Amino acid sequence: MRLYVIEEDTSPPYTGDMDGTHKWGLPGREPCPTCGAGGGIGGLSYPCVDLSALPPDDLKKLTDSWPVPRPEFNRLRELVRPFAPPEARLVSGVQFGPLSCKGSGNFGQLLAFYSTELLVRVEALAQLRGAGLRGLEQACPVQLRFRGKNPPEFLEVQLELHGTPHRDCVSPKSKPPCPTCGYEDIRYLPTLILDAASLPGHLDVFRLSSHLDIIATERFVDTVNRLGMGGVKFRELESR
Repeated sequence: MRLYVIEEDTSPPYTGDMDGTHKWGLPGREPCPTCGAGGGIGGLSYPCVDLSALPPDDLKKLTDSWPVPRPEFNRLRELVRPFAPPEARLVSGVQFGPLSCKGSGNFGQLLAFYSTELLVRVEALAQLRGAGLRGLEQACPVQLRFRGKNPPEFLEVQLELHGTPHRDCVSPKSKPPCPTCGYEDIRYLPTLILDAASLPGHLDVFRLSSHLDIIATERFVDTVNRLGMGGVKFRELESR
């Protein structure tokens, strides 16, 4: 099975620029006393998760990314868990709810937002679903404040997490899990190689579990090209 990473295409005529964030998110954590790890990751989101039923005081805390003590982080994480998919990574920095952003310029039918989130125009998503591509079932409208005429209507696809990089691309500078907080300082070499045994066979597009790249099958790439859709480019990856 041939697999590709989806990347943003910034070549002409794609001059579009977009900047924004999601409605809610888990805050950072204060540094671990043993390893010093804290803060949070970026680029992981679940746009279809609606947290509006939570108490207002907790929702306010979920709009502030400032690091909190670990017991408070754990409490907020457990509040969110019933609303999230069973396989969701509920880590510091993960975001929920619709993407709200400003945008301008010329966009294609697809956009790899920050290279970690897949946005698709409404009509294009209908075509891709109609072609039988798997992994596009859940999507949420993007709240776009567009500068210019004819604003595009995008949906953000809620991607499933599957697959890991192969051990051959893990840097020797990686460190074992912290005995106190469990944080694994895994670092990767520049060339991404996929672990073939960890990859799903039931999806045509998904997000890697740890590396967060958006991965597409050859079937997805062929369909996008056949339909003449632009805005992204595909780079083939090796798997072992």
